[in-house]
Amino acid sequence: MILARPLATAAALLLGTSALFAQEAEPAVIFDLGGKFDRSFNQASYEGAERFKAETGVGYHEFELQSDAQREQALRRFAEQGYNPVVVAGFSNESAVKTVAPDYPDTDFVVIDAVVDLPNVRSVVFREEEGSYLVGLLAAMASKTGEVGFVGGMDIPLIQKFACGYVQGVKDTNPEATVLQAMTGTTGAAWNDPVRGGELAKSQIDQGADVIYHAAGGTGIGVLQAAADAGKLGIGVDSNQDYLHPGNMLTSMLKRVDVATYTAMMDAKNGSWTPGVQVLGLAQDGVGYAVDEYNKPLLTPEMLAAAEEAKAKIISGEIKVHDFTTDGSCPAK
Repeated sequence: MILARPLATAAALLLGTSALFAQEAEPAVIFDLGGKFDRSFNQASYEGAERFKAETGVGYHEFELQSDAQREQALRRFAEQGYNPVVVAGFSNESAVKTVAPDYPDTDFVVIDAVVDLPNVRSVVFREEEGSYLVGLLAAMASKTGEVGFVGGMDIPLIQKFACGYVQGVKDTNPEATVLQAMTGTTGAAWNDPVRGGELAKSQIDQGADVIYHAAGGTGIGVLQAAADAGKLGIGVDSNQDYLHPGNMLTSMLKRVDVATYTAMMDAKNGSWTPGVQVLGLAQDGVGYAVDEYNKPLLTPEMLAAAEEAKAKIISGEIKVHDFTTDGSCPAK
């Protein structure tokens, strides 16, 4: 009996290491190029982390990437320092997570917008095409010219996914409508160039577009500013951006990166974190469109009813929104 207590204690400590780690470790979040205050994708991740901190009293550590070369370095640094989980937002982190995660099997990693099949990685992806369809429907109903625009950030399949869903929503609502499209660039700099975003938006406005949707991170701030300056309507993305230009923001396509970040941190704290792929669409409230005091006067009852009807049909499968990443095509164009 004298020896039983130390042995039992040692066994308990050994078996309970992961649970103890989950309770005591602080999480970390790495923000992609464009910075945590891009008012879009990164800021949504920041808001999720802030919600976690506010509700639990547990702090978190953060790092804002300034170059692609820092991706692997940041992941290793946080893992070596014992932070858990390490949340990184952005498809460009896929390779770094694949490289680093196997070296730290006791650390939980979360990658948003990429899929990494490893036993200590949670991958969170979204059905952006579904939310984009709904804002495309609203754009078509709000447009007086029958011409609407889309400005993307980096020209990659993920952003084409936004564009294609938007085009389908527009065309299903008004088959005669024209959708003008532009991408900002082919490198990471495309996410943080509001001047260029404004130029692309002005070009589309000059061609007749009176509603412009962006999926361009920090670059989109310039898109929305240009639309407001011209008295046209903008559509935000990821975070609710309606407040930026009240009266000139039709809506924002919500991509709940904040929920993905918050849930990962909370699951780790509670010891309920699991790896694998999580797919968030309309059915999971992972995407949607914003209605608030800033844009409600712009949305007629008919528009809201149509959007809600389409939402229900997408969830039921009656409306099938094409995912560009499945085959690299956009049938709605």
